[in-house]
Amino acid sequence: MSIQKINIKQKFTLFDEQWSPKIIAQLNDYHFKIAKIQGEFVWHSHPETDEVFIVIDGEFEMQLRDGNLALGAGEMCVIPGGVEHRPVAERECAILMIEPAGTLNTGDAGGEHTIEELDWL
Repeated sequence: MSIQKINIKQKFTLFDEQWSPKIIAQLNDYHFKIAKIQGEFVWHSHPETDEVFIVIDGEFEMQLRDGNLALGAGEMCVIPGGVEHRPVAERECAILMIEPAGTLNTGDAGGEHTIEELDWL
């Protein structure tokens, strides 16, 4: 087994598309995914799991049905399973997400933004 360090910021230089998560590591049954986001995503939830969002660069607002959370670089939030949410970023923002392998980016909402097979970087 070869243990390697992962430079998260460098991984962001390998792609340009937004709302297209990329897997950069796996820990047991969890994936570490990075994404560039800008604009509004779809309202969705993940009934079966919690989800972690960590801001690497930029800022975004996590919209929730009972209020919004503004998050900047170095901040994170945990969205409990079943809680409906929608990330919104005025300018491009780089985020890291941690969630069980196989978790769909659009959760229970489905639709055109759903990515079934994620790329590894």
